[in-house]
Amino acid sequence: MTSGRVNPQFRLEDQGIAGLGNVYYNLLEPALVEAALTHDEGTLGLGGALLVTTGKYTGRSPKDKHVVRTETTADTIWWDENAAMSPAGFDALHADMLEHMKGRDYFVQDLVGGADPAHSINVRMVTELAWHALFIRHLLRRPDGESLQDFVADFTIINCPSFLADPKRHDCRSETVIALNFDKKLVLIGGTEYAGENKKSVFTLLNYLLPEKGIMPMHCSANHAPGNPVDTAIFFGLSGTGKTTLSADPERILIGDDEHGWSDRGVFNFEGGCYAKTIHLSEDAEPEIYATTTKFGTVIENMIFDPDTLELDFEDDSLTANMRAAYPLEYISNASPVAMGGHPKNVIMLTCDAFGVLPPIARLTPAQAMYHFLSGFTSKVAGTERGVTAPEPTFSTCFGAPFMPRRPEVYGNLLRDKIAQHGATCWLVNTGWTGGAYGTGSRMPIHATRALLSAALDGTLAEREFRHDENFGFEVPLTAPDVPEVLLNPRRTWDRADSYDRQAARLIEMFAKNFEQYLPFIDDDVKAAAIG
Repeated sequence: MTSGRVNPQFRLEDQGIAGLGNVYYNLLEPALVEAALTHDEGTLGLGGALLVTTGKYTGRSPKDKHVVRTETTADTIWWDENAAMSPAGFDALHADMLEHMKGRDYFVQDLVGGADPAHSINVRMVTELAWHALFIRHLLRRPDGESLQDFVADFTIINCPSFLADPKRHDCRSETVIALNFDKKLVLIGGTEYAGENKKSVFTLLNYLLPEKGIMPMHCSANHAPGNPVDTAIFFGLSGTGKTTLSADPERILIGDDEHGWSDRGVFNFEGGCYAKTIHLSEDAEPEIYATTTKFGTVIENMIFDPDTLELDFEDDSLTANMRAAYPLEYISNASPVAMGGHPKNVIMLTCDAFGVLPPIARLTPAQAMYHFLSGFTSKVAGTERGVTAPEPTFSTCFGAPFMPRRPEVYGNLLRDKIAQHGATCWLVNTGWTGGAYGTGSRMPIHATRALLSAALDGTLAEREFRHDENFGFEVPLTAPDVPEVLLNPRRTWDRADSYDRQAARLIEMFAKNFEQYLPFIDDDVKAAAIG
């Protein structure tokens, strides 16, 4: 049986997917919530939120992500970071997955990646879990009913959590697999219920396709001043650095919280929703995001809740520290209805420094911005990936190496050129530790981070006096509105200055060693901006 709205010329059978049980096309949110409850996939929470768990995996599995090596991709994929899969392995995986799917019910969502119609792609999501369909309906952009009548997908994603891959037969690493085939315009996901793999697969697709059009794909959030899309800011950063929290500024218009493109027309969101971490989320600090956790259809992942009252526990990380809420963009009251903005006036690079060495904010030259973009220094926060239980210092180029199919310099050059062309001011913001490293110091106060960002975005911070940092070469303000002066000089926040100096020297050495890999590919101005 099939039901729902679909292009009659583009059913699953037209894609060679046959023999399934019930197929539900493009169900709306109430029907998807009902289906998830009927299939015992979750619990109806307060306000109609859907409370789910993701089983064995509560974060992404980047080591299980593969790109099929073909003549098209052989010379364009960054194979140092992207594991290859043979065409024969993919074909076997595809055939075995289709066989596995027979007789089972599936949910299909026909959606769009990209708010700018000139650069968007049509994506068909096929999944055996109703709540995955609800999740991706939030996270991508939803065409209207009339558009569905002639919808044809550019790429199709098939997600079968119950399917376990065979590493030898399918040329993959484990029973969990995420396989992207750019030639066949197909993504296959198996062996994991973690819904983040769905959205990050679309991000990876756009990261590969858009640079060919001169568009910079970015792992960043974005907002703009009220009534002034020209005053746009973007916030680069890995999960846990504060992209969602800091871009959801009640004084500015939210464009999006995670994935964007920068074209010759400006910034546009790839997504139609947000995927916010909820650990330690509070109504006082983040009222807009907190309110979404009790709105109808919000997907609440891996949160402990009271079985009687259904109240969520924002502090209990016994399932994972990577507890999350997925909701449509319009659940944030100050979200942009068009999810587009102008060329960024400010470019902010967020880092979570577990060493406790970097200042809370620093101003970068364009060359330094490219250096820090290619370095992508941060700390993986507990729970965002399998096996990460405490902050781990890491270098993730472009602030999102797992999602970058091309070599980093492709993205770095695009960013540098766009910064130079449009005159953006660049900032490095540390949301990590101060007063010592992780385990000794404390997390950077969010009110201080917000105050510094507000001053940077409204231009008042640039009017202050700056000092040249001898360790890292960037400029650091001596004072800032509503921020203690001592916080701006991290060396002064440590109990012992010599301990800070040793830690700083260690981090500088790590920066230098990591950046050696890029030296053959970059220009002299970026080499001159290198640390160490």
